[in-house]
Amino acid sequence: MTMGITQQIIIIAMVVLGTMLTRFVPFLVFPTGKPTPKYIQYLGKVLSSAVFGLLIIYCLRDVSLFSRSHGIPEFMGVTIVVLLHVWKKNMFLSIAGGTIVYMVLVQMIF
Repeated sequence: MTMGITQQIIIIAMVVLGTMLTRFVPFLVFPTGKPTPKYIQYLGKVLSSAVFGLLIIYCLRDVSLFSRSHGIPEFMGVTIVVLLHVWKKNMFLSIAGGTIVYMVLVQMIF
């Protein structure tokens, strides 16, 4: 079943509206002159760690230690990400390095 032009326009409009709301609402809720509430500051500190924890769990959820590769490529990729991040403190470099190591291991070795 294909979408008509009207449905496509409605979907694009909803995506634009959702994007604009997520960009503009924080400025309306937390204006420049007022201090940011303590709970928002707390969430700003802890949510990044929580998101990384969720990402790690999501990425490693299907790893089986009893399969052919025994999870070695996945855990080596995670190790490279951690080591690069501790060394260079550059998120892009860490994620790219871990991804490259994982893909090389999966495509060429395991």
